[in-house]
Amino acid sequence: MKLETNGLETRNRFDRMEWAGAFGDLGTLIPFVVAYIGVAKVDPLGVLLAFGLALIACGAYYRTPFPVQPMKAIGAVAATQAVQTAAITPSVIYAAGLVTGVIWLLIGLSGAAGKIAKLVDRPVLIGIILGLGMGFMIEGVKMMATNWIFAAIGFVGTVLLLTNRSVPAMLLLIFFGAVCGAIQNPEFVSSLAGVSIEFRLPEFALAQVTWSDLLIASVFLAIPQVPLTLGNAMIAIREENNLLFPNRPVTDKGVAVSTGVMNLFSSSIGGIPMCHGAGGMAGHVAFGARTGGAPILLGAILLLIALFLSGSVDIVFRLLPAAILGVVLFITGAQLALGSCDLSKDKGERFITLITAAFAIWNVGLAFIVGIGGAYINRRGWLRL
Repeated sequence: MKLETNGLETRNRFDRMEWAGAFGDLGTLIPFVVAYIGVAKVDPLGVLLAFGLALIACGAYYRTPFPVQPMKAIGAVAATQAVQTAAITPSVIYAAGLVTGVIWLLIGLSGAAGKIAKLVDRPVLIGIILGLGMGFMIEGVKMMATNWIFAAIGFVGTVLLLTNRSVPAMLLLIFFGAVCGAIQNPEFVSSLAGVSIEFRLPEFALAQVTWSDLLIASVFLAIPQVPLTLGNAMIAIREENNLLFPNRPVTDKGVAVSTGVMNLFSSSIGGIPMCHGAGGMAGHVAFGARTGGAPILLGAILLLIALFLSGSVDIVFRLLPAAILGVVLFITGAQLALGSCDLSKDKGERFITLITAAFAIWNVGLAFIVGIGGAYINRRGWLRL
């Protein structure tokens, strides 16, 4: 699927559709950021500042709705282990960002990114994207189940307005979500009075990182994330971007270097490990974004929240109920899955795509390995269907 493009869309726009598309990735951004802040006790200033600056840089450089997302495997482990043990501290998370940055910078600059990408057959790549989309949809349904009435109204209204260029569906969904949040939690309205504006600047976070932090971060956080990032945040996002925006292509090397640079910067100011995800681009595009204006707008908002409202960010992020975020996540997943429906006519390759997708719903890193192995077996003629 290619989007309609013209000469004007090679430059960033900031119209109402870019504004609407800017919020298309909130379904993954807000839950992970809230977990880092609320559970792992990471200072929201560094988290939001890193995201804001990275989004602005990506929008200006790539000129497509190029996303910046939390690294999901690291985020999940950090949140769960921070509850169960005292091993995962903010300094360990900063160390994970540092190690992640070094890994991806080396992968990009050494040329390994392109070589790894060549190992991935197209049926495997399609399976990864399809599985990611289905996984987002499943997670979206779970979140929508927290309040089916709000979710149903939001979902139907959004679907009906999704292709309307005059009425941005996402902006209406956010407004509806804020109303739902006020109805669901009346105390939220009164808590808004506690929001305080205070200008803050970050400190150099790596000064508190120890060798023990680096060891824990490498073994438990950074290295296990690599296969997931290879599949979703390098190969899949390159495929998604170049399919939707063929006049603004990206390379595996460029995406790897970008991932490395933004993680080195993020870790230095107290941010969390970040990546580029195909699901994020699908979310921005699904709600109207067509240029880098969308990530720039979202980045500017996060930058302002970081610098002036970081002390009250938990109140701000409680604005949207989980059911509404589930609608965003479900539609994002549907957009991503639809873009991967160009299946091979070969039965064996279709089988590889399906098993890769099935594993990708559960674990993208494992799907990456299973898919490559399955494709090799199919090429050797050992697969009989």
